[in-house]
Amino acid sequence: IIQYLANLAHVLSNFVSRTVTVETLQVRELELEDARANAIRSLGVASEYRDNETGWHIMRMSSVAQAIAKALRLSEELRELLYIAAPMHDVGKIGIADAILLKPGRLSAEEFEVMKTHTTIGVTILTGNDPLIAAARDIAGSHHERWDGTGYPRALRGEEIPLLARICAVAD
Repeated sequence: IIQYLANLAHVLSNFVSRTVTVETLQVRELELEDARANAIRSLGVASEYRDNETGWHIMRMSSVAQAIAKALRLSEELRELLYIAAPMHDVGKIGIADAILLKPGRLSAEEFEVMKTHTTIGVTILTGNDPLIAAARDIAGSHHERWDGTGYPRALRGEEIPLLARICAVAD
């Protein structure tokens, strides 16, 4: 019986140890996910500092995007991804000169061509394979594409445009 109890104690000890390890890994995974989301939000905040109007625009656009996603009955997971990634749609404007970005009035044709590069700059900034980064990159790179293919930067059309980018295009 002593050997049986010793074996039982050993098995229970291993079980408790594995359970603690699994729970610790789950906590670490949640912490990493939270850190990743905070990093994305920080980039969005950085782009807001370039132009106060851009900051208000990001908040309005993100709220409208969330309402569209909810009306489309997207999954909670996709809506959460959109919530975090949508504010990054104009992150590439960090790379646009103030003379163009902050210019009052209409841009010249040449200035508008420069402004359009904010989409490709955003794609360059948002490198990585993480699903959150990939969603933000899709949105930043495709939120000026148009269903009929007349948008930029790649003249994507219809369902070639990523879903979250289509939602952000309407919200934008």
